[in-house]
Amino acid sequence: MTRYVALLRGVNVGGVRLAMADLRRIVTDLGHDDAKTYLQSGNVAFGSSVRDAEKLAAGIERALADELAVTVPVLVRSGRELAAVAGGNPYADREDDPTRLLVAFLRTAPDKSAADALTAPGNENVSFTVTGREVFLHYVDGGYGRSKFTNTYLEKKLGVVATTRNWRSVRALAEMTAG
Repeated sequence: MTRYVALLRGVNVGGVRLAMADLRRIVTDLGHDDAKTYLQSGNVAFGSSVRDAEKLAAGIERALADELAVTVPVLVRSGRELAAVAGGNPYADREDDPTRLLVAFLRTAPDKSAADALTAPGNENVSFTVTGREVFLHYVDGGYGRSKFTNTYLEKKLGVVATTRNWRSVRALAEMTAG
């Protein structure tokens, strides 16, 4: 049994409303074990014997659409992948405010040319590192809420679906999927 986390894009922060009890039920009804949500923003950790993260994501997306008429992208990472993200933040030693450190999880790795061309908008003081299917973000002069370097901006510039979590959430989700 492998531990995973499903990250739903735009749940309970935009126009899409989803009760976490419904999310846990759907994941459990799909045959996965020990579904636990974190916060109210579309994070669910679970165990599964399925080894294909894309298949897991597609199944959750389909069930949400079929059962609740909720259409949102779902990205899945294994506990091992999440541990690597939590242990690999290049900015963790520079910042002690977890609201200024975020990770954008990408559905797929972006084209190298798109990643190389990525810049912060309007000369914002944001450091970022694209590593595979993640973008590590450090908002030097403020938080994510005042920035134009947003999830939508990343999706547009990189050409891939993304969902962003703050550092506190990344660490909590890594703990939920450990072991």
